[in-house]
Amino acid sequence: MSAAQTRGGYIGQAWLVILLALAYGGALAGVQTAVSGKIAANKRAETFDVIPDLVAGADKAKTAEFVVEGTDGKQARVYRVFDADGDHVGWVLPGEGQGFADRIELLIGLDARLDTITGLYVLEQKETPGLGNYITSEDFRARFAGKPTDQPVAIVKSEPQADNEIRALTGATVSSESVAAIVNGTIANLKEPVRQQAAAAGAGPAIPAATR
Repeated sequence: MSAAQTRGGYIGQAWLVILLALAYGGALAGVQTAVSGKIAANKRAETFDVIPDLVAGADKAKTAEFVVEGTDGKQARVYRVFDADGDHVGWVLPGEGQGFADRIELLIGLDARLDTITGLYVLEQKETPGLGNYITSEDFRARFAGKPTDQPVAIVKSEPQADNEIRALTGATVSSESVAAIVNGTIANLKEPVRQQAAAAGAGPAIPAATR
């Protein structure tokens, strides 16, 4: 086979690879577009289902949902939580960031004054099975409850000594630190904007609530 024929064969194969890549890429993008709405709806429904676990006394049916602009300039959907009598009992803030293996999405429960963490839920994660994915365990998530929001949560490998310290998961320090970083970043980003918007709206559920 001549050099020209060999070069022509390579070019033909290259085009075939490019066309297949474009076809598969287009197919994946189409699937993603088709299911993204369903995924978002499922996450929203899951969020409302776990709100009573994140804030004591919460009635998910009375939860008000609204959009607030964080200090990073981006909009976030947050949840103002009420009990069955209509009393404001807390908040749920969404947070996300990079974990050891992939993105982690969290829901962070706070008391009505935004001073204390009341609960933590892992909405999405792809951490290492048998190690990092223990961030979803009740034991680990419970370590965040009761921590103050006026100082960042700190991950330690020994028994916690300070109010803001949380013991890391054994063998999964990076995943533990990733969760703490997301919690700290979310609170730093949304706490004051939420407080200001709530104050402007008054004590009752007057903040515009989204249609469920």
